[in-house]
Amino acid sequence: MELTRDCVQALLQSLLKDRTVEITESLQSLWSGYGQIFRCYSNALGASYVVKMVSPPTEINHPRGWNTDISHRRKLISYDVESRFYQNVANTTDSFCKVPKLLASHQTDEYTLLVLEDLDDLGFDVRIDEQRGNALVLALRWLAYFHAKFSQTKVDGLWDTGSYWHLATRQDEWNTMPDGELKQMASAIDKRLNQANFKTLIHGDAKFANFCFHHQGNDIAAVDFQYVGYGSPVKDLAYLVAGCLSEQQLETQESFVLSTYLTYLQQAFEFYDIKTDFNQITDEIRTLYCFGWADFYRFLVGWNPQSHKMSQYMKNQTQRCLSLLREEN
Repeated sequence: MELTRDCVQALLQSLLKDRTVEITESLQSLWSGYGQIFRCYSNALGASYVVKMVSPPTEINHPRGWNTDISHRRKLISYDVESRFYQNVANTTDSFCKVPKLLASHQTDEYTLLVLEDLDDLGFDVRIDEQRGNALVLALRWLAYFHAKFSQTKVDGLWDTGSYWHLATRQDEWNTMPDGELKQMASAIDKRLNQANFKTLIHGDAKFANFCFHHQGNDIAAVDFQYVGYGSPVKDLAYLVAGCLSEQQLETQESFVLSTYLTYLQQAFEFYDIKTDFNQITDEIRTLYCFGWADFYRFLVGWNPQSHKMSQYMKNQTQRCLSLLREEN
C-alpha cells in the first residue's frame, strides 16, 4: 500500500506527539527509487526535522542496470543497518564525530521512517562537492574521531564488513571484471583488509556528498550510514580522497592526507582515553593504504570502468598493493 502525503504527515504527528507537524518540502529521492528524504516542521516548537522514508519499489530500476535480487537484498539490508545505527549508535556520538540524532522511528514490512535532527537548523547547511578551504581537513578529523571512538565497540546488526563495495556483496561486479592479476588477487586483498589488527567502525560511504559543513567553516557532521560496519579505516580514507581530490592533488597531497589523519587519530585516542600501540597502528595504516585503493579499484573495474573516480593514481596504488602481495608470496 502506497502511503499518501497526508498519511505520512499524520503518522509523523503521532510519532512526535505533535499535531502541528507539517511536511514542508521534498529534499531528494533515494537511490534507485527506494524512497525519499523530506523536511517537516513543527509550528508549535518552531523546529524542523528531516525524515528518511524507505519504501522499496515493486520494480527495481537501477540507473546502471544492476537490477538483480542480490542488489535488491543488499539495499534492503543497508537500510536496516542504517536504522540500527541511528537507534543504537548515533546518540553516543559527540561534536567531534557529529551525526544527526534519531528523534523517532517507525518500521513495518512495507516501509521505514527515520525522523532525524535537521542539520541545517544546527548550522551544518553547507554542501561541498570537491576540496576547497579546510573541507578535507575537517572530513579527515571527523573520520579519525569516529574511528577512534568506536575502535573498541561492537554493535550487533551492522555490517560485519563495512563499505558498500566489499567483495562478499559484489560478486556480480567481480564476475564482470576482465581476467587478470587484480581479479585473481581480489580475495587476497579483501582478506588482508579484513585481517587488519586495527579494525573499527567505518562509515563505509565517506564522500563529501555525505558530509554537512558548518557555515562558520570550523565543523562538520556526517549522514547516510547504510554501509557502516567493521573494517580497516584505510577504506574510508581512500574512498574519501578518491572523490574530492584531482589527479594532481592525489599525487601531491598523499603525505598530507595520511599525516593529518594520523595526527587526529592520535589526538582522538588520547581524548577518549583509549590505550593503543599507536606506532603499530600507524605502520599498519600506511602499509594498508594502497590495499584500500586497490579494493575500491577492483569494485570500479567491475561496476563502472568509465567512472570519473578512476585515476592513474588509483592504478599506481593498486600496482603497489599487488607488488606487496607478490613479495609476500
